[in-house]
Amino acid sequence: MTIAITRRALGTAALGGLAAPALAQGAWPSRPVRLISPFAPGGPQDVPARYFVEHLTPRLGQPVVYESRAGAGGQVGMQFVASATDGHTFLITSNSVATLPALKRNLGYDPLVDLLPMTIVTEAPLIYCVRANGPADLGAFLAHARENPGKVSVGSSGIGSATHLTSALLMQKAGIELLHVPYRGAGLIMNALLAGDIDCFVGDVSLALEHIRAGTIRGIGVTTATRAPLLPDVPAVGERVPGFAVPFWFGLFAAKATPPEAIARVLAELAPLRAPESELYRRMAARGSQLMLTGPGPLAERLRAEIPQWRQVVQAAGITPE
Repeated sequence: MTIAITRRALGTAALGGLAAPALAQGAWPSRPVRLISPFAPGGPQDVPARYFVEHLTPRLGQPVVYESRAGAGGQVGMQFVASATDGHTFLITSNSVATLPALKRNLGYDPLVDLLPMTIVTEAPLIYCVRANGPADLGAFLAHARENPGKVSVGSSGIGSATHLTSALLMQKAGIELLHVPYRGAGLIMNALLAGDIDCFVGDVSLALEHIRAGTIRGIGVTTATRAPLLPDVPAVGERVPGFAVPFWFGLFAAKATPPEAIARVLAELAPLRAPESELYRRMAARGSQLMLTGPGPLAERLRAEIPQWRQVVQAAGITPE
């Protein structure tokens, strides 16, 4: 890459909120770059992560290798990156990076110290759905839950999962008591709703969309602060429950030992993808997710806010840390 191209990339980064200091041309990378996911392959993190690999490899002049290091709800992969010292290891993870400190007694790392925030990658709502013959809207659902404490069931992807904690926060904010039913994946939750085994599904918009369009289920609320572009007629839960907003997000982090010029280089190369005309931006929008690429500041701020929030939610819900 020539100096002229690097300056253009950095200019784009500054315009997009990804400003970075001048780089020492050719100093980094000096070996293959690893992008670690702390989850099993096939999850929503794969889409932006694999695109980053294709985008960055020719621009960095070194292979970018995407690796899954799953285990313990994401703890294994996050700890691996937190302890990396090679300056070439990065992490793409969900907001579980903010929930795990509340769920694990011995995390083995401090996400506020041992991981360097780089950028929020994507943000998407989760969606609450009921069967077509269920409550007509969110207000009716909440009223039904208040009239039947502990009897209205909602599925989750397991104790301590994003869907479980989202419903725990909803209960606290709305003053309701739902019956939590854990499953081993979002697909099983949807099947349970369709079969009438549970009263409510909460999960990815992309999974619910085809059923909503077919009329077999009804979306009653999304968890982001505003309505989802793909489902403008479905209200945000916060419209009925003040103070409730739980975006499902992915962030990019670097190990603490990563040199600043490496972080600056990666952010500069990713900056052009933020444009609405980019292929990745369009691909994520089609899935109900927004490509953010905010830069380090918003991710650091979100992490500092959410870690204590989820500690409070976990304690109030009576969830015992492992």
